[in-house]
Amino acid sequence: MVCSRSKIVSIVQQVVIKTHYFLTVVLLCYANVVVGVGEDRAHEKLNEIIVEGDPRDVPTRTDHGSLSVLESQDLQLIRPRHPHELFTRTTGIWVSKNSGQEHLTGLRSGVLSGAGACGSYLLLEDNIPTRPIGLCNVNGLFELNIEQADRIEVLRGPASAIFGGNALRGVINVRPFVGSETQSFVSLETGGYDYRQVRVSGQLGKLQTKFHSTDTNGFRDDTGYAQQKLNASWTANVGNWEAIHSVSVTNLEQETGGYLIGYRAFENKLIRTTNPNPEAFRDAKSIRLYSQLNDNNRLYIYPYARFSTMSFLQHFLPGQPNEHNEQRSVGVVLLKSLSVKALSLELGAQLDWMRASLVQHQQHPTVGSAFLRSTRPIGTHYDFSVTGTTAAIFNRTSLDWHDSHEVELSWRLEQTQYRYENHHLDGNSRDDGTPCGFGGCLYTRPSDRTDQFTNIAGRGSYLFRPTETFSFWILTAWSYRPPQITELYRLQSGQVIADLDSEQAQSTEVGWQTTWQNIDLSISTYVGSNSPLIFRDANGMNVSDGATVGQGLEIELRWQVSKFHELHVASTFAKHEYDFTRELTRGESIIAGNQVDTSPQALVHTRWTVHFGTRGRAELEMNRIGAHYLDAANSARYDGHNVVNFRIKWRLNNDWTTYGRILNVHDAYFADRADFAFGNYRYFPAETRQFFVGIQRNFGSSTVP
Repeated sequence: MVCSRSKIVSIVQQVVIKTHYFLTVVLLCYANVVVGVGEDRAHEKLNEIIVEGDPRDVPTRTDHGSLSVLESQDLQLIRPRHPHELFTRTTGIWVSKNSGQEHLTGLRSGVLSGAGACGSYLLLEDNIPTRPIGLCNVNGLFELNIEQADRIEVLRGPASAIFGGNALRGVINVRPFVGSETQSFVSLETGGYDYRQVRVSGQLGKLQTKFHSTDTNGFRDDTGYAQQKLNASWTANVGNWEAIHSVSVTNLEQETGGYLIGYRAFENKLIRTTNPNPEAFRDAKSIRLYSQLNDNNRLYIYPYARFSTMSFLQHFLPGQPNEHNEQRSVGVVLLKSLSVKALSLELGAQLDWMRASLVQHQQHPTVGSAFLRSTRPIGTHYDFSVTGTTAAIFNRTSLDWHDSHEVELSWRLEQTQYRYENHHLDGNSRDDGTPCGFGGCLYTRPSDRTDQFTNIAGRGSYLFRPTETFSFWILTAWSYRPPQITELYRLQSGQVIADLDSEQAQSTEVGWQTTWQNIDLSISTYVGSNSPLIFRDANGMNVSDGATVGQGLEIELRWQVSKFHELHVASTFAKHEYDFTRELTRGESIIAGNQVDTSPQALVHTRWTVHFGTRGRAELEMNRIGAHYLDAANSARYDGHNVVNFRIKWRLNNDWTTYGRILNVHDAYFADRADFAFGNYRYFPAETRQFFVGIQRNFGSSTVP
């Protein structure tokens, strides 16, 4: 929403804030008059939080809703080479594997692509956003050390009320360190296609460190990559303040593979290991510095600074222009927690400043039709910078009574402003100012301008715990994401102004969780909508009048079959549809009721785990990716696939551990990602059967695998 609607926004803000204050007063009165929880008990609970709490846990800000957690013992067994291998174990999310470390993500949605795709879910490291609003990275998970994390949390459903813009559909939070102790070890691993990885983890006093380096030649021609990731954390006490200072560094140098073209080309043994784009590459670096400070009065301060840069060849576009982007940003999150009997309050604020730039340059003439050659000239297409600021206030109010009922209300008011500066010629001319044929050049550069977006998000939930082993919840939320800077300023087809609104999402969820004998079961179901939706229309313009609707059922099951055997199931059954009718680019049509492309109705993960006493652990895993359409017109389809994996970890003694994996046990041919564009089926073929073995030298005490 642009400034022209500021008066309406102001009225809505006042209504929301006054309503929230009224509800807070009501809850305060209820807590004092009806609940009757004693002061001693309240102080006892508060003291327990201060003594036992890890300050890195506090900004999670909610225990309500659908939350999946991957713990360190699972991550150590999986030893993921790619985020896809992790997130098959959680419901409601699909991280599709592209070439190398590239990926696309769907979180209670179809797998999203395009300029604003990554703005629909928020990536956090220790509860702090890894990038500023407006400049997300669709491959953002490779900027996080998911390989060595102590914990990864996936909060599904709209969460802007508690985490801010970009938490439109959910949140992924990577926790490098949980607790004050880190196991010390060095490990080596090798596998097919010259795969090599070294991991180092250690602790020296209050300094915790984790590092890994990986390189491989890739199973397709010219698709190797090398990456390094480092996390370090240092804990110090200053007076009444506990401070945790952290640094995170990542580096990726990748040769990128292009799509195989042709129906079911991933099954063709003659071409499935070839790469039609050996010239493609992606180089990316990121650095994050942040501190987490808290005092005995439950005041939390989180300052942070971030830097990232990325260069890559857009081999998927005619003309193959190079893009270089980078961002520098700083910010702080402030949080104050209060407790009054059974009522708890969290009041917070966030300030964020960023400076981002993007340059797109084409070195070689476009190959193709006369239209393509004329409208996509060599030279610089875009050269701009954006200075952005974000300011937000937020609040969570929670009332708990009789240890069985809990009501939670959250809201957030956030304003984001972009100041865009074009460093090239305005309009869509060539480098030298001359016009292109066929009505003008494709790439359009707007004049300098300022845009501002003010958004409100809310979240309300009720949690009922009749027993210690059973809980039921109902939750409703509305969320938002401001437009990304590439949606606003990287325009095409002569569009000089992108008058875009923030995307909005609404969702209502009902959930049930129970523990019965040896079974842990969690079931949640939801209905939701996304409107307005930003997309590119038939004229090549970025507009924000689309809409989608969705509904889903998510099931997580853990069955302790016996002392040494476990069965785990994580299943998602969902249906996402377009809720508007419109012509798109390249002649594609959306009709209301069409299924959202790359949106399987079924995602199923099942694994059988065997524990060999204190010596080791093995698992057999099956993943099912259901059938799905490949385009918005629902004219092309992928039938889905099954893949089986096996993993084992064995502790030889207190000092040595060995492990191994067989991925794609049945040597099946399938596509990691299927797509349909420019009239062609396109695929990233999956690897055939792969073997990996490794050994680890432990130092100090060793935990059971």
